[in-house]
Amino acid sequence: MYKVVTKEDTIRIPAEYMRKGQSLDQHIDRLSMDAFEGKFDAENRFVLVTNNHKTIGRGRIIHGDGAIYQRVQFDAVLFCMDDQEVVEGAVSEVNEFGAFVRIGPMEALLHKSQIMDEPVDINIGANKITGRQSGRELSIGSFVRARIVSLSPDTSDPRRSKIGLTSKQDGLGSPSVGQAKEVVSEHGQDAFLLWRVSSRAQRRCGPVPTPPLSARFL
Repeated sequence: MYKVVTKEDTIRIPAEYMRKGQSLDQHIDRLSMDAFEGKFDAENRFVLVTNNHKTIGRGRIIHGDGAIYQRVQFDAVLFCMDDQEVVEGAVSEVNEFGAFVRIGPMEALLHKSQIMDEPVDINIGANKITGRQSGRELSIGSFVRARIVSLSPDTSDPRRSKIGLTSKQDGLGSPSVGQAKEVVSEHGQDAFLLWRVSSRAQRRCGPVPTPPLSARFL
């Protein structure tokens, strides 16, 4: 779900940055972060954080545009989603359609028909979803393991991306406390560190997420 890669891309350096009497290298970090963080790249991978920005060669000037177009290389922490991938997150909202689950920096819909293998009752006032037969409950903050069944990233506004989940298959759903503790051994400290890293990009595209359940057990 998370990857650290080295990428190359082009940033636009406005003309006013060349009038301040400073080296362009002093502006590369901020301009690169503004250009890439909190957005999807060409492969629909969400860029959380970038660092180690380095210029590549000389910049280009386009006729009629006073800006410099500079090729840069940088390291990036990416949040990647694939169709049919199993993901983990916490319920962030309960509404008439089901529950929204925070997975990394994104919100995904767990439709009421895809939560349990039984009819469910939704109590919006109590922010709770209850199975009619088993009495099992899902509420805000509940940990959920689910599979992505539909994925439509919105490159212009990541907050409008549409992600559909199901938790009806074996091994999915909201586990017991005992099962939840097993997640810690799978992710450990890395989950908490990645959550902290993603918080910077969250400020660009939405509220800072609740730490993953594995992080909250540390």
